Amino acid sequence: MHNQQEETKQHNHDHHESDHHGHDHGDMVKDFKRRFFISLIITIPILILSPMIQGFLGVDWRFANDQFILLALSTFVFFYGGWPFIIGGISELKEKSPGMMTLIGLAITIAYGYSTLTVFGWEGHDLFWELATLVDIMLLGHWIEMRSVMGASNALEKLVELMPNEAHRLTENGEVEDVPTSELKNKDRVLVKPGEKIPVDGLIESGASTVDESMLTGESVPVDKGVDDEVIGGSINNEGSLTIEVSKTGEESYLSQVITLVKEAQESRSKSQNFTDRAAKWLFYLALTAGILTLVIWLMLGYSFDTSLERMVTVMVITCPHALGLAAPLVVAVSTTISAKNGLLIRNRTQFEEARNLDAVVFDKTGTLTEGKFGVTDIVASEGYTDEDVLTYGASLEQESEHPIAVGMVKSALEKELELKQITDFQSITGKGIEGNIAGKRVNVVSPGYVNDKNMTYDTDKFNEMSKAGKTVVFVLVEDKLIGMIALADIIRQSAKEAIATLKKNGIHSVMLTGDNEKVAHWVANQLGIEEVYPEVLPDHKADKIKEIQAKGWKVAMTGDGINDAPALATADLGIAIGAGTDVAMETADVVLVKSDPKDVVTLMELSKKTYSKMVQNLWWATGYNIFAIPLAAGVLAPIGIILSPAIGAILMSMSTIIVAINARLLKI
Repeated sequence: MHNQQEETKQHNHDHHESDHHGHDHGDMVKDFKRRFFISLIITIPILILSPMIQGFLGVDWRFANDQFILLALSTFVFFYGGWPFIIGGISELKEKSPGMMTLIGLAITIAYGYSTLTVFGWEGHDLFWELATLVDIMLLGHWIEMRSVMGASNALEKLVELMPNEAHRLTENGEVEDVPTSELKNKDRVLVKPGEKIPVDGLIESGASTVDESMLTGESVPVDKGVDDEVIGGSINNEGSLTIEVSKTGEESYLSQVITLVKEAQESRSKSQNFTDRAAKWLFYLALTAGILTLVIWLMLGYSFDTSLERMVTVMVITCPHALGLAAPLVVAVSTTISAKNGLLIRNRTQFEEARNLDAVVFDKTGTLTEGKFGVTDIVASEGYTDEDVLTYGASLEQESEHPIAVGMVKSALEKELELKQITDFQSITGKGIEGNIAGKRVNVVSPGYVNDKNMTYDTDKFNEMSKAGKTVVFVLVEDKLIGMIALADIIRQSAKEAIATLKKNGIHSVMLTGDNEKVAHWVANQLGIEEVYPEVLPDHKADKIKEIQAKGWKVAMTGDGINDAPALATADLGIAIGAGTDVAMETADVVLVKSDPKDVVTLMELSKKTYSKMVQNLWWATGYNIFAIPLAAGVLAPIGIILSPAIGAILMSMSTIIVAINARLLKI
């Protein structure tokens, strides 16, 4: 009991922690937005009061002590708007990994420090306007970027929610009491009614039913369960009432182990450094080097310290390009919009951008390559009967049942526009099949076991061929005479064929991973042209298989839709969830395919390539401005009288920002 309470506490703690994480992300987005708008409003008077901007516009709005008002406003923008960058820069330096934050922090600190000195009598021009616009643009860039990145993963919450909160516990005298699932202990007896979720892992003590474990194991066919069979918490009891003896609670349960696997995979995921961060790191070193060199050279040439320092500051502030702060976020925003229109929800930008480097795509079978629903594939009619007769009798009888095989038969009959007949005296014969009366005749739909017990003759070669292909075969009897057999299989998605053909053409390996048996797996793989198949993989081993494939040095994407896929999705280099799947799979994935179309995997890779090349172009535009402006700002052409004034620097800077914005808009798929 004590352990159980601990477990509940732990679950609640995890729940709150991931909840807290989601809130954090939302709060940060709001925080950047608020800082951006407030700083932007205060930048307007800063621009109006700046002598350099006034000179640029050819006006003179100077008045007594205007510089002190300018200083006060700029101090607010520096500390309020620039705070995230200063803090971020400090933590990047602590990690010895300078990046975007350090670069921005350096530029605004130098601009602010130097400009403050000029207010108090130092020779030189203040750069408050440069400081304010830099802070605004960087806040805008970060806000756009964070808004496009969807919130942190709530996978663990979704997993916890899968478990029913309450269970019907049986007391010693057989009465039913509803208790919270967390209070169940080993050896407790629990009643599970038809249609309910099984609350814990356990053994069936009495009753028989079919249990839908597809959410947990990926096995598409509901599993027949009887006395002494194991059941998994979170699976769905289809038809009969079951009494279960609790065998595993808390951390030992199947679902808890999946939660642990997902958590580990998420925490161990490589934090691949962002693209712009790498550029920013080099620019940071460049700014420092160029600034110090400029100061030293100007001093050596005999200029005053004031003039030399102004050159140094101009170089260092110019090195932090406004355009670089927008280069990636604008492309990210455009590509996120394009992907959403195409039914791709990108949850993890870094992994999505890596999709262009994939070597292999691993597909889960059920629900991804197939629809997870049964359809009739073959009908073998006995002499004197037609295929229509066999299907009409079979589907008419099955219209009372909720079993997926029944649903598949009825659907096929309706698609063929067959008229279903009325039935009476319908009943289910446990483990054998079903029977009922149709137009005064007794009709049965039964399993191969029933037919063999009765020693009926049928086309065994045809039966074996269909079974080998992993199809489920049922027999239809009228008045105890065999009139034919019907084979059903999980329907293959047409779009899956096209997707795999395209991947093959692009030199990408397609791999199938499934909990289903070998026959079914190979039959589906042959239909689709997949050469590499891993059948009968237990859910908790799927992540291991992904690691095995990654060990070849391949970058691997995993596409799946079930809870059993969640650890594998989190382990793969790119996790792709099929939108019609479970919330948990969607929450652990990096990308969600809303339309559940495997062809979107191809679209996704194409978009990733194009997004990346746009980013590279934008970075060239953003840093190309530096390559041109830094030497001029440093005074390379000073001997012939050309010095880049900060005002011209500002125009160049604005131009590169506009080019970057336009280029991002040109991204198309």
